[in-house]
Amino acid sequence: QVQLVESGGGLVQPGGSLRLSCVASGLTFENYAMAWYRQAPGKQREKVAAITGEGNIDDEDSVKDRFSISRDNAKNTVYLQMNSLKPEDTAVYYCNTGGHVGYYEGEYIYTVGDYWGQGTQVTVSA
Repeated sequence: QVQLVESGGGLVQPGGSLRLSCVASGLTFENYAMAWYRQAPGKQREKVAAITGEGNIDDEDSVKDRFSISRDNAKNTVYLQMNSLKPEDTAVYYCNTGGHVGYYEGEYIYTVGDYWGQGTQVTVSA
């Protein structure tokens, strides 16, 4: 079965950086788009970024200048590099796969899939 295991979360000061990792198993990794979502306390889960097997990226305007998604198909791993972190980035970050990728008006758009990791907590605080 598909398993996603996130790591790399933690406590960081505002302005700091973290790199999250998600290792996938139980699937042919390069055939699957991968995505990062986050859920802050009291808020709905939201998409942060996604990447197709070929490396095409869907990222949200709210974070695209600070966060970047990448993948290593040889390691079955997707990454989320987060820079210039703000307190409002505090959330549980989840890895997701199994979704559909569309191409609309020059942009790739990932629709959430059925497979989730357990999440990793990111706390941005002084």
